[in-house]
Amino acid sequence: MNRNLIIGGLAALVLVAIVAVLAIRPADRGTGEGTRVVFATDWKAQAEHGGFYQALAKGYYKDAGLDVVIQQGGPGVNVPQLLATDTVQFGMGSNSFIPLNAVVANANLRAVMASFQKDPQVLITHPRDDVKSIADMKGKPIMVSDATTSAFWQWLKVKYDFTDDQIRKYTFNLAPFITDPKAIQEGYLSSEPYTIEREAKFKPQVFLLSDYGYPGYAAFIMTRDDMIDENPELVQKFVDASIRGWIDYLYGDPSPANALIKKDNPEMTDDLLTHAIATMKEHGIVDSGDTETLGIGAMTDKRWQEFYDTMSEAGVFPKGLNYHKAYTLEFVNRGVGLDLKKELTGK
Repeated sequence: MNRNLIIGGLAALVLVAIVAVLAIRPADRGTGEGTRVVFATDWKAQAEHGGFYQALAKGYYKDAGLDVVIQQGGPGVNVPQLLATDTVQFGMGSNSFIPLNAVVANANLRAVMASFQKDPQVLITHPRDDVKSIADMKGKPIMVSDATTSAFWQWLKVKYDFTDDQIRKYTFNLAPFITDPKAIQEGYLSSEPYTIEREAKFKPQVFLLSDYGYPGYAAFIMTRDDMIDENPELVQKFVDASIRGWIDYLYGDPSPANALIKKDNPEMTDDLLTHAIATMKEHGIVDSGDTETLGIGAMTDKRWQEFYDTMSEAGVFPKGLNYHKAYTLEFVNRGVGLDLKKELTGK
């Protein structure tokens, strides 16, 4: 899962480059019932997209009068660009940087739902006695991607006094980490730790940033401002059906979605899907905190302000940016799907 490749400054630069397109490309406005909708994900099909595939497989989108096509991402696919150029109606924003970068670029894109309450970014070490928390990593070399240096690395600098001279380049090749018992690197909760354990035959120490206070959401549904303004019923239908898909995927039988995921991405395995689902549930990636009362997909002004304040203090975003333009709470926090969750879990 190399979502980090499209975060931070890279996404901002791409968005700036496409703003001109918005002025000349008219929006394709949906008509509600029976509307064909294309939803672009941020990477190849996987369990982290399972709720959307379950909504498709189990007919939640169809029941809402939507004919949904899921367009999987991959290397070189830029979801904000697809949205801004009116190629798709909805797209996945990997993390909280993406909607805020859209504000900086005046790209008129907005998050309408946060599928993940916790960003699954992690730091990983070998088993070692001198590192038992993120704070213990201060001053030690850490392998991170170029994009990460302008993203959550800035939070680590603010909160834990990390410095740029700790940075070592991470190229998404696990060999340097596996062969060096003192190595530390970034990763994605359900990806690199699983691969390391399988290939290197040891269980790495995994530090989930959100467990240490990292405030970002992740796996957003995003769309254009004109869609929100002119066809809010369509947006609501897509969000509500997606929420039900996530509940069904986590607490029901995930096999319908998994079959579609493996069809789109033949490299995906049953073992990895099972591991990823268990990991998301264990760590409350999708369902925790505010979602327990507000429903899956929840967002709050408080969380957004905390993220923006932290990142503007670190210099990632300009002071005075109208960060409220990055998202809307209009379509979430309504308790959608809590009845289905009770039906599936008995509680």
